[in-house]
Amino acid sequence: MRSVILLSALILSLCLGQPAAVAQSRHGPSELDHILLWGRDIDQVSAVMAVKLGFQVRPGRNPAGVANRYVRMSDGSYLELEGITRPDAEMDPGMQADQAVLHGGPGSRTFGLRSTDLDAMRAFVQQRGLQPTAVFSASPNDPDGDGPSAPPRWRLFAFDRQPLSSNLFFIDYAALGMTAMRVADDRAAREQPNTARELSAVWLLSSDADADRRQFERMGFAGARPVRMAQIAAHGYAVTAGRKRVLVLQPDGAGIAADALRKGGPQVLGVSVGVTDLGRAKRQLERGYEKALAGYRGVLGDSFLAPTQDDLGLLIEFHAMPGPAASTGVRD
Repeated sequence: MRSVILLSALILSLCLGQPAAVAQSRHGPSELDHILLWGRDIDQVSAVMAVKLGFQVRPGRNPAGVANRYVRMSDGSYLELEGITRPDAEMDPGMQADQAVLHGGPGSRTFGLRSTDLDAMRAFVQQRGLQPTAVFSASPNDPDGDGPSAPPRWRLFAFDRQPLSSNLFFIDYAALGMTAMRVADDRAAREQPNTARELSAVWLLSSDADADRRQFERMGFAGARPVRMAQIAAHGYAVTAGRKRVLVLQPDGAGIAADALRKGGPQVLGVSVGVTDLGRAKRQLERGYEKALAGYRGVLGDSFLAPTQDDLGLLIEFHAMPGPAASTGVRD
């Protein structure tokens, strides 16, 4: 039943997904793709992302009163924003389950990894004793696809019994025909005013980080290393997913992580976003939140933490991307 709930929510929410650059993991190409983030309503979450955080928010669709919008990164990863737009919204079981936990508030419980060999990944996790669902595909008449004669725009599978403390699915996208208009729209969508370039990591919070680490190993993601995040009073492991990370965490005494787990249970507590100009991003957020923000040396390097938990039910860490073009601009 839980897999039906999750899949129905995913299928209705996928409206404008595009291919992402993917690196090789030990058991085939898999990389962090996106998270699903609920707002109190679609305009509230969009305004926070745009005005306070300096992202560009792109339109999605509004099927039966549940709208989605997108924050797209230059590497193809993204944040999918969701919100209820009318009192009589028609919600599928997955949306109802999310709302039963969130009680109309903001937050995230679901994330996806992109696998360019989806069938091989599904066969592998099945061989390891997990219970993947069948592969589900976009409709042949998907308005954002290339029509019935083309491959489906997206394909995905989840799990009959979720292996992690948060909901995981694997997804892949077809290469759409790139018309001049699509190329221009895609280029414009990935230009972020705060210089964000990638969704670098997702933070999974539970009471047992080692259990999530072991489950990732079963799925072929070995070599996790211990991490501690003093800024949220949590510790756990960094699991490599292509060029990116999934941080599986548990509280490390009193603090932000313990409070979040007590109030909301297992969840996607936060994400890390790579930027090319950390100073510019920091100035944008300090203006948006009208407060000074402290920098620190985090798991992914020079970073600062946006005070987004009340607005989004999710923490967003901005970190400087490596390379000569990146600028930290942080002097705390």
